[in-house]
Amino acid sequence: MPKIPENAKKVFTGQIFDVYHWEQELFDGSSVTFERLSRPDTVNIIAVEDGKILFAQQEQPGQPPFPSILGGRQDPGETPLETAKRELLEESGRVSDDWELWYTYDPVSKMDWTIYTFIARNCKKIQEPQLDAGEKIIITPLSFEKFIDAVSQPEFREREVREAALRMKLAPEKMEAFRKKLLP
Repeated sequence: MPKIPENAKKVFTGQIFDVYHWEQELFDGSSVTFERLSRPDTVNIIAVEDGKILFAQQEQPGQPPFPSILGGRQDPGETPLETAKRELLEESGRVSDDWELWYTYDPVSKMDWTIYTFIARNCKKIQEPQLDAGEKIIITPLSFEKFIDAVSQPEFREREVREAALRMKLAPEKMEAFRKKLLP
């Protein structure tokens, strides 16, 4: 995914989104102003505890409740893995020492934004969740089969995870490999 060029100028600073402009030469030699948004990267976490996958029902102000997995926005100075560990602890009170980056995804071509999806195996609860004031999260442990069914539903929030699950439903060998990745 193209990132923001070094010669770009920030023209707007928002709470989450920044806007950059730069002059881009076109194929005919003319130039125009290009624009791209930038926002902090985010992480998703497929958390596994005692052979079950932790599934979340979330509520945030101004939105209807929605099904999801755990995750959130990367803070300045954090690596994606540090963000994933922090979000797992904050949203579920759990930690893991068995992490794997499953895949990365750049969802929008006109935005500098990467979504990292991690698998956290052998999760252990060490404290109560410490939720942000703008979130309510109820966690339900699901079997692998129920997890795949839940993430395959249209209302599931993380589109890239839903699409991966639907593709795996068409390829049983890939589904079995994913099961073994989550539940070795």
